[in-house]
Amino acid sequence: MANQPRLPRLVLVEANVLSRPADKTLVEKYSRSGNTESVVFRPIRTAVAAYENWLHAPLSHTQVSLALNRLLKQPPSDFDSRVYVDRAVQQSNAEDPTVAVRASVTRIEQLIAAIERRGARVLLYELPTSEQFEGSRSAQITREIAHTKFSDPNRWLRIDFTRSSLRWADGIHLDERSAVIIAQSVDGTLSSLLGPT
Repeated sequence: MANQPRLPRLVLVEANVLSRPADKTLVEKYSRSGNTESVVFRPIRTAVAAYENWLHAPLSHTQVSLALNRLLKQPPSDFDSRVYVDRAVQQSNAEDPTVAVRASVTRIEQLIAAIERRGARVLLYELPTSEQFEGSRSAQITREIAHTKFSDPNRWLRIDFTRSSLRWADGIHLDERSAVIIAQSVDGTLSSLLGPT
C-alpha cells in the first residue's frame, strides 16, 4: 500500500497479528511493481463484476442497515466455544513470537515513516480477544513489544466496547454480531478523527 500513487488520509494497522510474518506472495501480488496483469485484465474483470452484479444485485444501504439492526437486537450468542478457546490458548502458550514481532514492529515503523511523509496518518489498533486469549503467552509478548515500540497513546486507535456483549468463535475471532459492534465503534471513532469528507 505504501507504494500506491495515492494514499488514504488514514491507514490502520492491526497490532494483534504482528507475530505472523508478511505473506511475500500476497505483498508481491498487490505491489505496484509486481502487478503487471492488472491493466491488461481490467476490462475483463470489470465485465465479470458487472455480470455478477446483474445476477446477484448487491443489497441496498437500507437492506444492509435493517439486517445489521436485526443482528444487533439479538442477544449475545450462547455458543460454547471453550474447546476452541482452550486450543487457541494452548497454541499461543506454546509459541514465543518475540523474534517475529520485533521484526514486524521494525518494518511497520519504517512503513509508518514512509506513509506519513506522504501526508497520511497511521494508527495501530488491537481487536479485542477473549480474556483467556489475552492472557496467553504469545498475546502478552506481542502486546508488550508493540506497545513498547509504539508507546505514544496517540498512535493507537481507541475502540470502545463492552466485553460482556462480545463473543468469539475461538477466543480470537469475533462472531458476526460482535464484529458489527466493533465495526460500528471503529466507524464512530474514524468519523470523529476524519471529520466531514
